[in-house]
Amino acid sequence: MPSTKNLRVVITRLGGPEVLQQVEEEIPQAPEGHVRVRVLATGVAFADVLMRHGLYPAVPALPFAPGYDIVGEVDALGQGVTQVPMGQRVAALTMIGGYSRYTVVPAAHLVPVPEGLDPAEAVSLVFNYVTAYQMMQRVAKLASGQSILIHSAAGGVGTAALQLGRLQDLRMFGTASRPKHDLVRKFGAVPIDYRSEDFLRRVREAMPEGLHCVLDPIGGSQWWKSYSCLRRGGHLVCFGAQAAVTGGKSIAALGFGLLGLMKVLPGGRHASWYNIKKLRDAQPQWFREDLSHLFELLVARRIEPVIAGRFTLREAGRANELLEKSQGTGKFVILPQE
Repeated sequence: MPSTKNLRVVITRLGGPEVLQQVEEEIPQAPEGHVRVRVLATGVAFADVLMRHGLYPAVPALPFAPGYDIVGEVDALGQGVTQVPMGQRVAALTMIGGYSRYTVVPAAHLVPVPEGLDPAEAVSLVFNYVTAYQMMQRVAKLASGQSILIHSAAGGVGTAALQLGRLQDLRMFGTASRPKHDLVRKFGAVPIDYRSEDFLRRVREAMPEGLHCVLDPIGGSQWWKSYSCLRRGGHLVCFGAQAAVTGGKSIAALGFGLLGLMKVLPGGRHASWYNIKKLRDAQPQWFREDLSHLFELLVARRIEPVIAGRFTLREAGRANELLEKSQGTGKFVILPQE
């Protein structure tokens, strides 16, 4: 039975998972042009970790609830909303607000979710798979049979990229800790232990001519090594700054400084920064098309999201802790109604 109160988990101050606190309050109303969504699943993203540490731009003043992606049911319509029926299952990229039983979303941001899908699997597509798909297709424009290095290959975006790359018959390499190598191999990639191996040396040994693409969420000086893996015409797509959590803002600044340099270097190699929300806002039709296409692949079981763990809303801190320590493979999911 739906709750008569809203439970949110909010970031109260900067720091570790312990700064996440539960707040019980009235269920929000849907303003004009918005819908209220009863959240069935929300993902735990590394962006949430960066927000907790004050390393993510353009977030509201504390306290606020993180939660980058949601799947849920339309629970109330704001004035002027006619295109969304009550009770419809929908997905949305929220950036914040997902750690909540109920949240309010602009109606224009909703994408219908096919019937019968597991909410935890469906929500994995909204941020992780769209990110992987757009980096590979919209940015790098990879063709069948080309080559790619995927960093953090056992994570949520990494496992998405591996599965999508397998569908495209890409030659794939993936960095991961050694206990996660079997998973990387399962999806058809060559695993590289980032703790004990030099990924640049491994790639050059296997592909002397270089790679067509590298996906790198780490940041800092690693972006230069990743760029060095490319062939002429290859594309480095940077999409995160995980190293900043331990190295601080100076590491993030170093990475973005290198990225600016790589964009103007001669030699025919390319480097880009990818942000899913910015691209969604600039090209909203792409986001709807790409997520709908991915839902079709999920219905056909051509992709199978790897779920690292399912948690209740009250366990959000534990899910954050496991993600921050890389103690899991795939997507950590919170199920707010449980």
